[in-house]
Amino acid sequence: MPTRLPLIAGNWKMNTTIEEARNLAQALASSLNAAPDVEVLLCPPFISLTTVGNEIAVTTLKLGAQNLHPDPRGAFTGEVSPTMLSGLCDYVIVGHSERRTLFGEDDAFVNSKAISALAHDITPILCVGETLDQREAGTTDEVLTRQVTRGLDAVTPVANFVVAYEPIWAIGTGKAASASDADHAIALIRRTISEKLGAQTADRTRILYGGSVKSSNIGDFMSSPEIDGALVGGASLNAEDFTAIVSGASQSR
Repeated sequence: MPTRLPLIAGNWKMNTTIEEARNLAQALASSLNAAPDVEVLLCPPFISLTTVGNEIAVTTLKLGAQNLHPDPRGAFTGEVSPTMLSGLCDYVIVGHSERRTLFGEDDAFVNSKAISALAHDITPILCVGETLDQREAGTTDEVLTRQVTRGLDAVTPVANFVVAYEPIWAIGTGKAASASDADHAIALIRRTISEKLGAQTADRTRILYGGSVKSSNIGDFMSSPEIDGALVGGASLNAEDFTAIVSGASQSR
C-alpha cells in the first residue's frame, strides 16, 4: 500500500464575508500551520480567494476554489475561468452534488471542468456520490462507477487529481455514512480508477470522504486504509472544529 498524504479540505460554500473569511483564515493559519502528516486545504468563496491566499501565504495551508467554468474566457456572465484561478489556487472542486442537483451539471460538463483545471495546473477534486433514492434502490455502485468513469474521460494516467466521495443524503444532514459504507464506496472508486487509468494511478490517487464529517467521527473514517482524508462542509466554518478534525485525522494515521 503506497503512502498517500491525507488531505483535509474545508469547503466554505456560500458563507463568510471578506472580513469573516480573513478572520477565519487567520485563526486557521495560527492553529494549523505545519500540521503534522496532513495537508490542509481551504476553499473560500471566489470573492475571498485573494484575501485568504494572502493570510496563508507563508504557511503550509493550501488554497482552493469551489468551482470553475471550463472555458478560459468568453461571454459567460458571472462565471470564473481557469485562467483567473491559475497561479492563485492549488485545487478546485468540480462536480459537487450541489452543482449537479441545483445547477444541472452532468457528468460530461463536470469532466470538462476537470480537464480544464488540469490544463491550467490546478488539481481538480472530483466529487461523486449517490442520492438517497439511489442508495435505497441499490444502485450506489452503478452510480459511482458511472460518475468516476465519465468524470475522468480524457484524463491521463500521469495527471494529479483527487476524488471525493460525498453521499448526497449525508451532506448537511448530520447523518454521516458508516465507516464501513464509506470504505466500500471508496474501494469501489479506487477499483474504477484502476480499470480506467491503471493500478499505479489508482494507488497514488487520494480519495476523500465528505458528508457530515466531525471531530467525533473523523477517526473512524481515517482508520480505513482506503480513505485518504475528508471534504468538510459546515464544520470548516468554525476554526476550533476544523482544527479538531485535522488533529483527529493526523492522530488516526
